Amino acid sequence: MACRAEGAGLVIIGDPLSTGVYAMSLSRALSLFVLIGVASPAWSQALTATQLKNPLFSTSPLPLHYPEFDRIADEHFSSAFDEGMAQQQAEIAAITGNPDAPTFANTIMALEKSGQLLDRATTIFGSLVAADTNPEREKLRSAYSAKFAAHSDAINLDSALFQRIKHLHEKREELNLKATERRLVERYFKRFVRAGAQLDDADKDKLRGINQELAALGTKFSQNVLTEVNDSAVIVDDVRELDGLTETQIAAAASTAKARGHEGKYVLTLLNTTGQPALSQLHHRPLRERIHRASVTRGSRGGPYDNTEIIARIMKLRAEQAVLLGYPHHAAYSLEEQTARTSDAVLEMLKKLAPAALANARSEGKALKEMIDREQAARSQPTFALEAWDWDYYSEKVRREKYSFDESELKPYLELQNVLHNGVFYAATEMFGITFRRRTDLPVYHPDVWVYDVLEEDGTHLAIFIADMYARDSKRGGAWMNSYVSQSELLGLKPVVANHMNIPKPPEGSPTLLTWDEVITAFHEFGHALHGMFSRVDAPFFSGTRVPRDFVEFPSQVNEMCASWPSILKSYALHYETGEPMPAELLAKVLAASKFNQGYATTEYLSAALLDQRWYQLKPDQVPDASGVMAFERDMLARDGFDYAPVPPRYRTPYFSHIMSGYSAGYYSYIWSEVLDAHSVQWFKKNGGLSRKNGEHFRRSLLSRGGSQEAMDLYRAFTGEDPTIEPLLRKRGLDAAVPK
Repeated sequence: MACRAEGAGLVIIGDPLSTGVYAMSLSRALSLFVLIGVASPAWSQALTATQLKNPLFSTSPLPLHYPEFDRIADEHFSSAFDEGMAQQQAEIAAITGNPDAPTFANTIMALEKSGQLLDRATTIFGSLVAADTNPEREKLRSAYSAKFAAHSDAINLDSALFQRIKHLHEKREELNLKATERRLVERYFKRFVRAGAQLDDADKDKLRGINQELAALGTKFSQNVLTEVNDSAVIVDDVRELDGLTETQIAAAASTAKARGHEGKYVLTLLNTTGQPALSQLHHRPLRERIHRASVTRGSRGGPYDNTEIIARIMKLRAEQAVLLGYPHHAAYSLEEQTARTSDAVLEMLKKLAPAALANARSEGKALKEMIDREQAARSQPTFALEAWDWDYYSEKVRREKYSFDESELKPYLELQNVLHNGVFYAATEMFGITFRRRTDLPVYHPDVWVYDVLEEDGTHLAIFIADMYARDSKRGGAWMNSYVSQSELLGLKPVVANHMNIPKPPEGSPTLLTWDEVITAFHEFGHALHGMFSRVDAPFFSGTRVPRDFVEFPSQVNEMCASWPSILKSYALHYETGEPMPAELLAKVLAASKFNQGYATTEYLSAALLDQRWYQLKPDQVPDASGVMAFERDMLARDGFDYAPVPPRYRTPYFSHIMSGYSAGYYSYIWSEVLDAHSVQWFKKNGGLSRKNGEHFRRSLLSRGGSQEAMDLYRAFTGEDPTIEPLLRKRGLDAAVPK
């Protein structure tokens, strides 16, 4: 899962309106400013003096403009933000004040080159806030969120600037533009229209107020989520309650407790999903219930981190914003730019999957209840109802019974560095010919971060890849990819991209052994990284993952197939102590169990995706107040048939960070992209598998194109046909939903 938007300037996977890093040398920038009449020699000298003290004021001298993490201090950001906004305002004034008629070069290209100091500073800042925040960064985030919104509005609502773009849009067929240039004109025109450029002055003022308030509320929401997920960690006094965890896990819980001032106790930290990993192992049912309740009540139990009031206000403002811009609701606004186009199309697809998913989940639940009844009868104890905190524990038992293995048997063969180097990287080498070289000479923002050069087959430098795999209190939940430097031929930039996960770090000296889900996530996120690294476009606007949100997950989901591809799995599934490969019979069981528990997995996802749609289809007067937020969630889940208590939604509204940031009305994107993915996996299998030929075709026809063409045109160029849903239904074991 990739995700998303947690800080100013952080690249939002799948959001084509997000900003990235448009790096340019200081001397080149100053030359441009002086050339267009923006900068005076005195200003140039002042800026040069500032640069000597603040590394953000110039592009990094490190390879590929890799950030100077060892020189960047928190106090550098505010001055870079302020100066960056001032510079971009001056650049925009130079564009609008240009007496010459609008041209592609003096308007569109000038916009593409603008704001590079601000982009550089906000991208690094946003990435650090997500990966390794601290109180000073959170203060800056709160202080600048509304300022950044106001700055964006100053550009997007600039009438003179819009008139130049509109002129080019109207004349685009007469300007002898390349296809990608014409598309860039069209995309800029659409962006400005959707940002409110055609509103009258009074409505522009309303929109400015909404945008600034939304920015501040979004920041507060995500801060509350991070703080409370740390605050909600479960403290255990008696080690006997941890029966079922490994010795390494228990030692890690003791170490966490000690670090938090609970010497002699044990702390089980939470992830930002509803489900928690420990629930599949813990024998002690009351502790499982404590963990589950701690997880699902986050953000709605009162106190300083309660998000219900923020949610009600965000939903109201987004509904008002949509109406102001001419849309019936926010979902209509959001989906217009996606490949789905309409909320009706999304609901049609989700509802096509829902009946089979729910039926499978209930069937799985029945099997779990039967196991509970058998076990309790054997103990001469009364049985009990299957609850949400029982599902993972008993499903693991059913898996063991049905397939004669459990997750604990896999983990010794899934050591992190083996998975990364001999799995994720090896698959990329097999398909694309690229290789990876670890380097320790570049600075990192945290000791747990690893850095790699990515080399083309001929040895040329393609990109730099940053791997940040371990969980920590200063890191937001989930897994995601972001770009520190986005590829652009126009600006002469090559990519610097990062993957982030939240794998629990074992005690010093112990191996990092992964679950199968974590292995899949590692391959998934690297699919995003490949999308960013292989980008070959001119304009920053189209770089890498700047494609529709419901298309951006497609390349990453395709890359998941590598995890279980026999030749790849054989390379990395090696015992961490002996180096012996995973036994063939265990591998066969893993592959045979691929559809196990898919009713649960699909149901918990679909319930969250439908909940997202229901929130964002509300009109302003339909949005509940804070006291009605949880009732609305409950009613909507029941309305769509997802009131099966043992399978709660993957995210409940108060900690559903995706839909409060870049994925509003867009959480469906994962399953939408998975339709494309399942169809594409069939294409690979029909055409010879993970060969270099197929990899190069995938790279040239789709991965390298970014957003420079319509997403579905790229898909058709790759597969030669339109996708169908049947491969996905079979993949997830939902064949009952396949039309006969």
